[in-house]
Amino acid sequence: MRRVLPITVADVQFIAHAVARDLMNYDEPIPDFGTRYPNTLESCLATPFQTFGRKDLYPGLIKKAGVLCYLMIKNHPFQNGNKRLAVTTTLVFLHRNGKWLKMDPRALYDFTMWIARSSPEVKQAALLALETVLKKHLTDFKKFGARSKSAGSPLHKLSE
Repeated sequence: MRRVLPITVADVQFIAHAVARDLMNYDEPIPDFGTRYPNTLESCLATPFQTFGRKDLYPGLIKKAGVLCYLMIKNHPFQNGNKRLAVTTTLVFLHRNGKWLKMDPRALYDFTMWIARSSPEVKQAALLALETVLKKHLTDFKKFGARSKSAGSPLHKLSE
């Protein structure tokens, strides 16, 4: 099994935050990165890589991406824009690991809203749903990038 590369606070600050702020700015702007809740963000980024008895609690890229996205949505590491930042952070994480999420932006938005509205009591079901969506829409970044070169970066779709 290929080693899954983590995402860092610096990645979130310089890539995910900038993309979300610039390409997915709706009626509510995303505040400066410095206004985040630092311990919460670090926890969201570390949790996918937790182990117990030398075994990953979230083995594989899909489980790691799922819990990362879920926690970024539900734990609110930012004052505003948590869903947008969760999506872009997850996309950056997948890209770093050679994958991409080929999914209609509106469907991705609707699914993200469903996760945000879900009760904490159904966390396991929400994580399973996230994993299912990821499995269904995950593609190799190189394949995706080759089909969308004329449109520029794959992130351009998020601004439509």
